[in-house]
Amino acid sequence: MKIDDCINLEDLRALAKKRIPKIVYDFVEGGVDDEEGLTTNRNAFARRALAPRYMVDISKIDQSTTLFGHTYSSCYGIGPTGGIGNFRRGGDLMLAAAAKDANIPFVMSGAATARMEDLADIAPDHGWYQLYTAKDRSISEDQIKRVADLGIPALMITVDVPTTPNRERNRRNGFGRPLRLSLASKLDALRRPFWMKDYAKHGIAMMENWRKYAPPGASAEEVGEFVATQLPTSLQWKDIETFRKLWPRPLILKGIMRTDDAQRAADIGVDGLIVSNHGARQLDRAPSALDVLPHLDAAVGDRMTLMIDGGFRRGSDIVIAKAMGAKFVWLGRPTLYGVIAGGDAGAAKAVHIVHDEIKKIMAQIGCPALDQLGPDYLFDEIMMGRNAPQ
Repeated sequence: MKIDDCINLEDLRALAKKRIPKIVYDFVEGGVDDEEGLTTNRNAFARRALAPRYMVDISKIDQSTTLFGHTYSSCYGIGPTGGIGNFRRGGDLMLAAAAKDANIPFVMSGAATARMEDLADIAPDHGWYQLYTAKDRSISEDQIKRVADLGIPALMITVDVPTTPNRERNRRNGFGRPLRLSLASKLDALRRPFWMKDYAKHGIAMMENWRKYAPPGASAEEVGEFVATQLPTSLQWKDIETFRKLWPRPLILKGIMRTDDAQRAADIGVDGLIVSNHGARQLDRAPSALDVLPHLDAAVGDRMTLMIDGGFRRGSDIVIAKAMGAKFVWLGRPTLYGVIAGGDAGAAKAVHIVHDEIKKIMAQIGCPALDQLGPDYLFDEIMMGRNAPQ
């Protein structure tokens, strides 16, 4: 199968799986502990249904969405995923370029393998930055200053990584620091010649935005070792208060799953939240973000911009989240599949697939504009709520 033959995100996932070794694919695809959280995320969508409204003029479908003063072509963006250069060399900036071309936002991960300066050049109005807070807070404060000086429009702070998670796939595969490849892993890598040739030539990708804090002349491996001494770390509210004072533009917290945390974030001036269980990669017993969303919407929906990620694989999933109160949706693995499978073309293909699916679903349910989506398009609200027939 080629990129042009892919008709959905599952096709891109299958193609990506063929391109990279199992040890790398398992890092991308895996969860934590028993990996039940991956199923929890998908089941949250399977439990919901849309209530179509017919006899509606759908000759024009408007997906445009305004987020923090910028109007994008739809209500989804490319969320932060770390280490992309180890899956597809240059992948961070390929995704940034695809986002700009499609007029959707892209978030560069704090564990990116490209420079924030290049992001600002390639996608000045569409590139956001995500911060992983260092144990040495002066590093994080300097990164915030660098991002601000570049004019990057929004800062996202991930708050749900207080400790190293128990990702058992990685442990079994020897994926860690140092990398311990079994004979089976080495033989498997040899069956992926495109990836193997790149890895043999370049080695692991540099975590560019951390290079200046590591010892002078540090290799990619040494920078990675330095980062491992700084992450993970446990954030406190006083850190968020400090970052709020330092950052002049929209500030978003990613990983909030409790109403009391959401209310405190609103109280200290955070502009937006991403309801997220980190793609089921941190706490296996966490609820799905979709199940948490209505509770946070009731608590702070009138005070903050609520966004969501986790488990999205179809345009219909995005429509459901919008109907449940999410202002915006962030994609992680789906767009990563695209760039791994086909580089620039694969990244653009993933974005196009999602946009086209949303358009078709909106037409099918009789919703000509995304800003009209609400709970009345959800089956439970129509059939079980106050609008149910008596």
